[in-house]
Amino acid sequence: MKNKIIIISGDPNSINSEIIYKSWKNLNKHKRKNIFVISNYLLLKKQFSILKYPIKLVKIRDINDNFFKDGLKILDVQLKFKNPFKVPYKSSSVFIKKTFSLGHKLALMENVKGIINCPIDKKLLKKKNYGITEYLASMCKIRDGSEAMLIKGKNFSVLPITTHIRVKDVAKKINFKLIVKKVLTLDSWFKSTYKRRPKIGILGLNPHNAELNKNSEECKIIIPVVKSLKKKGFKITGPLVSDTVFINDYKNYDVIVGMYHDQVLSPFKTIFKFDAINITLGIKYLRLSPDHGVAKNIIKKKIANHNSLSRCIEFLNNLK
Repeated sequence: MKNKIIIISGDPNSINSEIIYKSWKNLNKHKRKNIFVISNYLLLKKQFSILKYPIKLVKIRDINDNFFKDGLKILDVQLKFKNPFKVPYKSSSVFIKKTFSLGHKLALMENVKGIINCPIDKKLLKKKNYGITEYLASMCKIRDGSEAMLIKGKNFSVLPITTHIRVKDVAKKINFKLIVKKVLTLDSWFKSTYKRRPKIGILGLNPHNAELNKNSEECKIIIPVVKSLKKKGFKITGPLVSDTVFINDYKNYDVIVGMYHDQVLSPFKTIFKFDAINITLGIKYLRLSPDHGVAKNIIKKKIANHNSLSRCIEFLNNLK
C-alpha cells in the first residue's frame, strides 16, 4: 500500500524549516505518521529552536520500522555547519546531492506515494540549465526529453516545453518531436490520474503568433503538432495567442502548454499566487515541490507562506 510521503528538506539556507513546521502543524495525527523528512537532524533542531517552534524531532533509520514515537521523523543526512542559517556553499551542495540521492532511492519503494522537495538554489546542483526536473530525469536515466514540468492549481495547470534555458535559445530548442513527447507525457499522466484526457491549449512562440508567417515556428512546428495530435484523438487547440489567453480563455482548458518557462509561469503565478504545486511528470515516481524559491530575504522573519508545501502534501494524501 502506497501511504508514505517523503519530504526532502532542500536548501539549508532558506525558509524551508519554517514552511515544514507550518505545514506539519496543520496536519492531523493520522496524516503526520506517514510523513518522513530527509534532512540533517541537528540542523533542523537548531533552526526550529531559533524560530521558537515547539516541535519534537525523532531521528530514524528506516521508514519501514513498525513503530515510531510521536514527532516529526527525520532521516538524518550528514552536514557540517556552524551557523544553521548560513551553511557554506560547498557543504550545502554536497548535502543537497546526498538528500536527493536518498530521496530518489526511497521514491522507488512500493509503499511510497511520492517525494516532495523543498526549494533549493539551483546553483547548488552545479549543472548548467538544470532544475530539479532535469536533475531527477537524469537520475532516472531519462534522456529523451520526455520528462515535463507541470505547475498545477486546483482546476488549471500550465506546462512549459522548455524550462531552464535562456530565452534566446528557445527557438533553437523547440521542434516537432520535443513538443509531441511533452504532450504525450502530459496526456498519459492526466489519464492515469483523472481517468480522462485533458483539454490542452498550446501557445505560439512569437508575438501575435508571428501573424502566421509561413516561416514562423507557429507554421513550421506548432500547427503540424496540433494537427497530428488531433488526428490521434488528443483534445488540443492551438496555437493560441499568449498575450490574451490568460485574460479569460485559459478557463476553457485543463492545461495551457507554452514554449518557454516564463511564458506560462509568470501569468499563472500572477493569477494563482502560492495556490499551486510543481509536479515532475514522466519519471519513475511522483515528485512534487512548492511553487516558489528559497526566499533568503525573509529567513527567520516567520512570515513565509507555507500554502504551496501544504498543497503538495494534500495532493499526495488525496491520491488513491
